[in-house]
Amino acid sequence: MQVFSNDRFALALPAGHTFPMPKYRLLRERVQAELPELRLAEAEAASEGELALAHTPDYIGSVFAGTLPGPAQRAIGFPWSPQMVERSRRSVGATIAAARAALAEGVGLQLGGGTHHAYADRGGGYCVFNDVAVAARLMQAEVHRRERRLLRVWVIDLDVHQGNGTAAIFQDDPTVFTLSLHGAKNFPFRKERGDLDVELPDGCRDEAYLDALDRAFEQSWQRQREAPPGLVFYLAGADPHEDDRLGRLKLSLAGLAERDRRIFDRLLHHRVPVVVTMAGGYGRDIAVTVAAQMETVRLALGAWNRWQTCHARDSAPAAGWQQSPA
Repeated sequence: MQVFSNDRFALALPAGHTFPMPKYRLLRERVQAELPELRLAEAEAASEGELALAHTPDYIGSVFAGTLPGPAQRAIGFPWSPQMVERSRRSVGATIAAARAALAEGVGLQLGGGTHHAYADRGGGYCVFNDVAVAARLMQAEVHRRERRLLRVWVIDLDVHQGNGTAAIFQDDPTVFTLSLHGAKNFPFRKERGDLDVELPDGCRDEAYLDALDRAFEQSWQRQREAPPGLVFYLAGADPHEDDRLGRLKLSLAGLAERDRRIFDRLLHHRVPVVVTMAGGYGRDIAVTVAAQMETVRLALGAWNRWQTCHARDSAPAAGWQQSPA
């Protein structure tokens, strides 16, 4: 399975900053140590033209030049620097690369990304550019150019915070379906309208969360059944975990793993390629956040292996592949 990382472009943040920048390096180091069979690479930075598929030219220009007004910079939450620009471009580039891998091999993964609070014309919540929105529109363009067909996209956002930027970007786009399960009382306090939004109460635990996920997945699939997606972007946030500083939900590590397992199993059943991004995670103990994300990587690898087996059976002249129930 192809895996992409851009942790080399980490920002030097002020002491006491809320954002846990080291988690990307720690996750990459664990992946290299424990899963050496993965093909780990560093993707190219997204170009200005690629970013313009989801962002306004004025906003891109202001970010690149460092001329964002003070309130706009404070909304993002990172101090501006050339390194911030490069890191943001690299994050988008890694999701683009993972999306190409998913279309080729069934599953692609990037060890960061999920910057879903970035709108077309502004950033917010530690998100400068919206990697999923850019990659989704680029994959649609590439598939149309290569195969002369429309690629429909499904965004499954299971970060604890609503992907308000993603929802706003795709609000009037019938080719992209956005599903979000998030804390009702959590950031952002002004939610955007997605295609299906499921708001969860503070303290929501494993059983209630997984029940809500099951219903949301089935409802989303039924609404897309006549024109099913050809690619899914899955934001596998670790921040619904019970020890997350910003989460307010109460999922256990086992509950997060079961969440991921259900997503991968059902997408494999429907034979929809999936791009996995790590999205949020702000654990009081950063090692717990990394452990949750590492389990997501392991489960994604398992899904990739099963995809290859299914593909091999489909390609065999005398073999037929029998789907198992979801």
